[in-house]
Amino acid sequence: MKLVAIAVPAPLRRLFDYDAGAVAERPLLPGMRVRVPFGRREAVGFVAAPPREEAQPAHACKPIAAVLDAEPLLPAELLELCRWSADYYQHPLGEVLATAIPGPLRRGAACAAPADAATLRVTGAGAAALSGLPPRATALRAVLERLQQAPEPRASLARALPRTSAAVRAALERGWLEPAPAAQAPAGGAQEPGPALTPEQQAALERMRAMPAGFWAALVEGVTGSGKTELYLRLAADALAQGGQVLVLAPEIGLTPQLAQRFAQRFGDRVASYHSGLSELARAEVWRRARAGEVAIVVGTRSAVFVPLARPRLIIVDEEHDASYKQQEGLRYHARDIALVRAQRLGIPAVLGSATPALESQHNAAAGRFLHLRLQARVHSAAAPRIGVVDVRTQRLEHGLSAPLVDAVQRHLGDGGQVLLFLNRRGFAPTLLCPECGWVARCTHCDARMVVHRGRHRLICHHCGAAAPLRQDCADCGKGGLLAVGQGTERIEDALRLRFPQQRLERFDSDRLLRAGELERLLADVRSGQVQILVGTQVLAKGHDFAGLSLAGIVDVDQALFGADFRALERMGQVVTQVAGRVGRAGQPGEVLLQTHQPDHPMLRLLIERGYPEFCRALLEERRAFGLPPFAHLALLRAEAPREGAAMAFLHAAAAAFATAADTGTAVDLLGPAPAAMERRGGMHRAQLLLRSASRSRLHRRLAGWMPLLEALRTRSRVRWSLDVDPADLF
Repeated sequence: MKLVAIAVPAPLRRLFDYDAGAVAERPLLPGMRVRVPFGRREAVGFVAAPPREEAQPAHACKPIAAVLDAEPLLPAELLELCRWSADYYQHPLGEVLATAIPGPLRRGAACAAPADAATLRVTGAGAAALSGLPPRATALRAVLERLQQAPEPRASLARALPRTSAAVRAALERGWLEPAPAAQAPAGGAQEPGPALTPEQQAALERMRAMPAGFWAALVEGVTGSGKTELYLRLAADALAQGGQVLVLAPEIGLTPQLAQRFAQRFGDRVASYHSGLSELARAEVWRRARAGEVAIVVGTRSAVFVPLARPRLIIVDEEHDASYKQQEGLRYHARDIALVRAQRLGIPAVLGSATPALESQHNAAAGRFLHLRLQARVHSAAAPRIGVVDVRTQRLEHGLSAPLVDAVQRHLGDGGQVLLFLNRRGFAPTLLCPECGWVARCTHCDARMVVHRGRHRLICHHCGAAAPLRQDCADCGKGGLLAVGQGTERIEDALRLRFPQQRLERFDSDRLLRAGELERLLADVRSGQVQILVGTQVLAKGHDFAGLSLAGIVDVDQALFGADFRALERMGQVVTQVAGRVGRAGQPGEVLLQTHQPDHPMLRLLIERGYPEFCRALLEERRAFGLPPFAHLALLRAEAPREGAAMAFLHAAAAAFATAADTGTAVDLLGPAPAAMERRGGMHRAQLLLRSASRSRLHRRLAGWMPLLEALRTRSRVRWSLDVDPADLF
């Protein structure tokens, strides 16, 4: 019997054997999709290995229902990258492969150009038939005459010659038209010349161009406004001149259009975007065109790291420090890390860029694994913005805003500048409080308070999404006069609208940016100068270029000073530096004000007085002393269950199983199990077990031996559990 191993998208870390006899006439190659019976349903899986002969299989095998591809859908390099990801992140191969392809292909759709996207050309038979067409065949004549001049996509032909679809079908049936071969993306030529480079940019570009052929990785650490994107464009032009393709990653959907536009200005329609803001069909079409080599540059979010490329030459990861590159459910991969592995396996360069590089990347650069390039001066000659601290212990706050901050807003608006106020907390207020009895509105499903959203007249839990009407009286004592305590972006917006009614103000957070295209529209208004005041969350802190912005205020820098996660201080430094980097980018003097109750916090003072690089050196020494990444490697086993105690019982059993799979040599520490920082969330009781080792290879060997034992635990059926390798947070 001919058997073939199939990777099925299911939460099972194994392959499944199927009988290939029914489709024996079709070649079965690794990377091809097949439709197979799986339980009570059919599933689309991937051939994981060539068919093999077995005289007497150990168990009965179901037959493959259908072969969906004539050739492997996944190129060999991408299939091997998925295998590596499955091994590294301890995740089922079938689910990894499903993650790597768009939804329509995951469900079995053909990987072919849509009928109206095909480019048509006239055949020799069509040219010969043209002269003999009868006078009444006007539509057919118009089609053939137009396509004789040049091949054209079917969709644009339909727009140019309405009501000719029947004529096109007739010509195709008679062999007078045929699809033209897919054109490869042009290899060179810029649509728009680039600006002159600064001496720092030129030196960095020359160092990268001087690197030997093959894989190398560079960390471009450049202050905001120093021209990192121009370096990306120059390197991309080099790759295209060699006939290659370029993959560019951005951390969030909000940054992708801006980055794609910069590339399109330079390279025209050879650039395509790939992110979840597009429809599934649009993503599938970009995926197909990249695989066929029809686009030269793909700009996308983390999922784009799996887009196939026919001629890969360069991978760029912009804002490489951003936590958004880490997937937090399903396959918990880090797109930056997979991009580096992919570039290494392809033998092509990888360029990481950031004004605030992650500590892991700085450690790799210091160890010589990355070429470290620094851009310390802005393209425009203005000095970096002045950062000041407002000690709110001595200030009377009006809706969270101090008098010095409000005065600065008024001064900059009066000088014609734009103002940004940053607060990483959406809603009106984080707490609804009864001043009579002390009652606080809490989520009934989580260990969290309900957030006041006054504009929607709702109380909303930001952890599980539970919502309730905004109360007017206390649930305990029944009295009115409830207080909304604390600040969110809605409250800051309302306060500033009252204070500056003549200025246009826009709020940027996930509550405000619900409609497709809303973010792009508002950002365009900001760049054109129509918006004077911006209030928002993280969406404003990353990568945007606002030429008129002269003041940035961080309303509550204390949020990050005392976070429960060991990365909280690093992220505070990144946020402060990134927000400050939005200011003064066109050369005007800039100012940044930080409101804090901790003006003498040593790490905050270090950041302000000596800058992000010195701040990071201090953090790295602290991490080294405590045995934390990048000087150790972590894996986090999470568990949750509706019944209290079930998650902890599972993790205790998991820890015992780990001890039975003992290994010699470098130790792997088990920390916990312990309740999660938020023990109850979404009605589930949560706990976690942390694994730590100084040796990455030893940790992964232990994980590989441990996973089968976890899957065999009897208590596993009572919980929902997951393993997170290299967790981005411990929450």
